[in-house]
Amino acid sequence: MNTFNEQIPGASGTGTEATPRGFWGNLGLIRPTAWVIALVMFFGMQALFWLVIWPHTHPDELEKLSDVGKICLPMLAGAFLAVYVLLIGFVYVDAKRRGMRYVMWTWLTVFVPYSIGIILYFVLRDPMPTPCPKCNRLSAQSFTFCPSCGAELMRTCRVCHKKLGAGWVNCAYCGTSLTAQAQSSAPTASA
Repeated sequence: MNTFNEQIPGASGTGTEATPRGFWGNLGLIRPTAWVIALVMFFGMQALFWLVIWPHTHPDELEKLSDVGKICLPMLAGAFLAVYVLLIGFVYVDAKRRGMRYVMWTWLTVFVPYSIGIILYFVLRDPMPTPCPKCNRLSAQSFTFCPSCGAELMRTCRVCHKKLGAGWVNCAYCGTSLTAQAQSSAPTASA
């Protein structure tokens, strides 16, 4: 089961650690296993070209490639595979920390061809969970109340119980005045 509060580097259950920002911060989230697989893919591609493809290529075709081409082609192929593996590793961790179905998204990025699975993930991923102001546990941005302590995370209309936007004076769904709701829910001072 997915939970927001699992131990993932940079996303603690208490919400006190800062979420990694930028390219380098997100790169640090990728698990060591993905890094090892990426290195194996990179060096495996080098070995494939130098030990299998180049020795079995016709000499006339090899002369068409320059020495730089003979070196760059295996490097580019290996780098492409390594980056692909690292992206899959990132999708795994990022989907897990966002509370998404991380196993499903990881398999989609592996098996959907032409990197369409990776593109779909970045288009459809959920927003990062936010900490509750009362208990500091992470919860989805779409939640109205904290599932841990019950604190209100987002204002709701007291009549129709729909979420209210910031700065609204009237409820957009039922038309009720929000200032009247605030005045009626305020405690009255008794003399």
